[in-house]
Amino acid sequence: MSSDDLAAAVRAGDRRALARAVTLVESTRADHRAEAEALVEAVLPATGKATRLGISGPPGAGKSTFIERFGLDGLARGHSIAVLAVDPASKRGGGAILGDKTRMAELARAPGAFIRPSPGGDGMGGVARRTRETILLAEAAGFDTVIVETIGAGQSETAVAEMVDMFVLILPPAAGDELQGLKRGIIELADLVLVNKADGELLDHAGRSAADYANALRLIRPRVAGWETPVRAISALTGAGVDVVWDDVVRFRALLEASGEWQRHRAEQARAALWTEIGDGLMAQFRAAPHVVDRLAAIEREVMAGKRTAADGARELLRLFLD
Repeated sequence: MSSDDLAAAVRAGDRRALARAVTLVESTRADHRAEAEALVEAVLPATGKATRLGISGPPGAGKSTFIERFGLDGLARGHSIAVLAVDPASKRGGGAILGDKTRMAELARAPGAFIRPSPGGDGMGGVARRTRETILLAEAAGFDTVIVETIGAGQSETAVAEMVDMFVLILPPAAGDELQGLKRGIIELADLVLVNKADGELLDHAGRSAADYANALRLIRPRVAGWETPVRAISALTGAGVDVVWDDVVRFRALLEASGEWQRHRAEQARAALWTEIGDGLMAQFRAAPHVVDRLAAIEREVMAGKRTAADGARELLRLFLD
């Protein structure tokens, strides 16, 4: 199937074509990259209408459980949901270790939903190498809500904020040192904070944690003018409070559109994608340059052995690359 035929099938809402298209854009083969770029360019006019949500948080916070409950509620409201779940990658095979289709079994079976687990690989910021292109493909296929679930590996998970409209941070109930240890970097990017597991014995604890987080957020300047980041205690297990999250999403998008921030956000997302491509492209060329290849292993060994500084080794390699 040509890239034009595949693009037409994706735009027609063909799920198999969408899965095939995602596989193509995630491929690292040089011949596949040319086809993938042609495919994304072909579907580009059909993109841009969906609401892009980023879901992040530490391991064990209940991100996948929340997304399934949230997605099912969204389907009941008439939305179509695409979930791009970035999982830890196998060092041997490169595939996703944890398949979110098994963790979101009910949502995966729903006709109005599409779930795609992707390996995190060497991507930084908790997202996969080609998450941006996958978002565009999902939009072109007609999904009105695209959710990017990040790996959940810690504080570095902020790259997703540069490719979504609303950044949602999910946290477990915390107190004292746990709250103190929550770094400013990730929480100041959050447009919505959800304290999960507000059920059973943790119900009161989650409520107190939400109040503590809300107090902490008052000390941080809002990311979007006119929007005070809500902090909600929810239970992904029972569904308590999850329906209100959809109302928050609607209110947030309406605020962005009314203020003109929506278009500015999308423009910033495109610019971030440009610089990511430049950085990735330069790194690929750097590693493939013959003079760099000849010296790279030896310089790495010298730096690792403490025989030369990293800065000195980098200068030599960059000189070889540029010359």
